[in-house]
Amino acid sequence: MTLQKTDCIPEQFKFEQVKSYPVIVNFQGEAVTSDAGLTLIAELDRKRKITLRLSQCFKDYREQKKVEHSVSSLIAQRIYGLIMGYEDINDHETLGQDLIFALAVGQGINSKLESMTLAGKSTLNRLEHCPENVTSKAESRYHRIEHDTSAIETLLMEIFLESYSSPPRQITLDLDVTDDLVHGHQEEVFFNPYYRGYCYAPLYIFCGQHLLAAKLRASNVDPAEGALEELQRIIKLIRSCWSNVKILIRGDSAYSREEIMAWCESQREIDYVFGLAQNSRLIQLSQSIKYRASQEYKQKLQPVVEFFESLFAPSPDLHLGATEFVKNSVWYSSLNYKTLYSWSRNRRVVAKVEYSNQGVDTRFVVTSLPIKKIPPRKLYTEKYCPRGNMENCLKEQKLELKSDRTSTHTFAGNQLRLWFSSVAYIFMNALREQCLAKTELQNATVGTIRTRLLKLGATITVNSRKFLISISSSCPYKEIFALVYNYLSLLPCPN
Repeated sequence: MTLQKTDCIPEQFKFEQVKSYPVIVNFQGEAVTSDAGLTLIAELDRKRKITLRLSQCFKDYREQKKVEHSVSSLIAQRIYGLIMGYEDINDHETLGQDLIFALAVGQGINSKLESMTLAGKSTLNRLEHCPENVTSKAESRYHRIEHDTSAIETLLMEIFLESYSSPPRQITLDLDVTDDLVHGHQEEVFFNPYYRGYCYAPLYIFCGQHLLAAKLRASNVDPAEGALEELQRIIKLIRSCWSNVKILIRGDSAYSREEIMAWCESQREIDYVFGLAQNSRLIQLSQSIKYRASQEYKQKLQPVVEFFESLFAPSPDLHLGATEFVKNSVWYSSLNYKTLYSWSRNRRVVAKVEYSNQGVDTRFVVTSLPIKKIPPRKLYTEKYCPRGNMENCLKEQKLELKSDRTSTHTFAGNQLRLWFSSVAYIFMNALREQCLAKTELQNATVGTIRTRLLKLGATITVNSRKFLISISSSCPYKEIFALVYNYLSLLPCPN
């Protein structure tokens, strides 16, 4: 049964408890929020002007005299919602009366704790939805807000460059692709057999934990489609600020393409290390270290087996048990390799061979770094393997900021949603790097930071002089909250 608005709601609810006083519940308490930590995000935004600068990438063709919600407040409300775990536009129907969100986006609250209603799902949809049958937003009746793709992409890079107080000596750019599974009839959606579903395949570029680019793509394109163009655009912006920085480009075997490697080799102070798919010729070239790895493993295993045989009766499991006490043998080697047709020159390939009781595992990477600068083992373990950290960033994007909620019909609208999620990630990463560096949350995920620092219950009171947000005195992370506030207070105020 669904209660209608005209139905009477009881003043209180009584629950009988066995061997206890009755439990009384009513709706007469003070105004309460579960998102008190949003005040930290709003203060960070005030200092960095992220949502304001993002709003400047939009053109608003609405009649300004009739506008109740500015583009900047719409963007702030949407991104704050993503940060706090409200990933759907429908969530804003109930968030419209939330006092914390009203304060965060700059809405007024009177002495009776009544705020101006925030934007609902329909208004926010007009910000995100990009109907394919509207050629001019200035002439559209319902969708009169237009975004500038190039300006948004440039803004992501500007925020990254500003995060450094001085130019770094070297940076590493990581490329990777992930899947955004869809459930509908979105534009440019195709079945991808690798991901086993209908999806998009967005291309991401990170520098450490900094997000530099998030480009939505159809899933029927080559994994490296558009990667070179994105690298050229990003590196051009980086060079305009840091002319002497050394750049290492890193990715899996999807990016070991002639056009990408040749371009890197033609540039100053740009190197690469990419995974390389194995083939029969590479396996043949690595036979020597495979033999050495197998011989070394057998030499380590033999005395352990003999020791076990002196203690226990012979059995088929004796040899297997001995392998638990022997480390795998890992060998590295540099190879001079060129494909038959696709590569224009010989290149350095590093082979890694790992031998264990399970057999042999052989991996390859191709790089422009010469052996005189970095030996094979160090190249593989220190330059290539850390690219796995990017997987954690992608998981934060997808699992905790819902970057895969690309459920609007148009491709352009889904790209805009991906950018909103990306900006939400930029907020959380800035909070983590600038304010949580010396706390127990310095390496925490977005979800952990949200749960422990942002999703805080508090009561709200207001008088003629101030708004008072009272968080529980037993909050276990109040010291970290205070530390974050101190760091935020030290950030320079915007001009």
